[in-house]
Amino acid sequence: MQVIGLCRFSYPGFGGFQVHHDKIEDRIAYLYQADRLEERFRLFETVALPSIREQTDQDFELVILIGDSLPRHHAQRLSDMVADCKQIRIEAHPPRPHRELMKEVLNRSRKDPNAPCLQFRFDDDDAISVDFVERLRKTADQCSGLLESNRAVAIDFNRGFVAEFGPHGAAVLPTLRPYFTAALGMYVAGGCKLTIMNFAHQKIHHHMPSITLSDAPMWVRTHNGYNDSRQVKAKTFKLEPLTIEQEHEFQARFALDFDHIRACFDTGVEG
Repeated sequence: MQVIGLCRFSYPGFGGFQVHHDKIEDRIAYLYQADRLEERFRLFETVALPSIREQTDQDFELVILIGDSLPRHHAQRLSDMVADCKQIRIEAHPPRPHRELMKEVLNRSRKDPNAPCLQFRFDDDDAISVDFVERLRKTADQCSGLLESNRAVAIDFNRGFVAEFGPHGAAVLPTLRPYFTAALGMYVAGGCKLTIMNFAHQKIHHHMPSITLSDAPMWVRTHNGYNDSRQVKAKTFKLEPLTIEQEHEFQARFALDFDHIRACFDTGVEG
């Protein structure tokens, strides 16, 4: 079964953000400001991308959406960063209504629209467990009876970590959060044009059956200076620094290289 992921990398669409801007020019200026983009690149390079690159099931595709207005040197930096990951494809688009475009991209990415597929959303500052795609496909196989009798089914891995990354590594808080964007998947039947972007992630279970798995941590949600959800209503969490032993566990589960993380956040440059 085809597995398709969708990631928005500072794409300036209409809607899709909790931070409000009156004009698209204001949104573009906000998204492309130097300190914000530098933070996004650091988190993407050190947290998000490693977890995609090291998936145990490599049979999937991740589409990264960028704006066609993204400055050329930033677009090239992103392209260079993902060049060794054959599963990633970058698409550049002008500003359009956010959900409309996301739905189009997902449906165009289906190799056979008459065959069922699995979809997931992926934020550029989060990580998923290296076995996420494998478990998503396995869960679909195990629950085939439910899937075959519905046009859409949510598959929710609801256990993970809230984390902050910096020059000293990471501080985290174990979390159980249902229908979170990270590690939330969706089955779509053949011939059905629904996508995971048709629904607000926290309300997806209002529209379809859902399968919940809580046995293992499957995601890392970063807290950083430019979390969209925290710009309007910031939440505080009591995070604890990882021990060396826990860092090894995170490396095995999420492919995080803490020496590289410390170097990137200490110097503010790649590598």
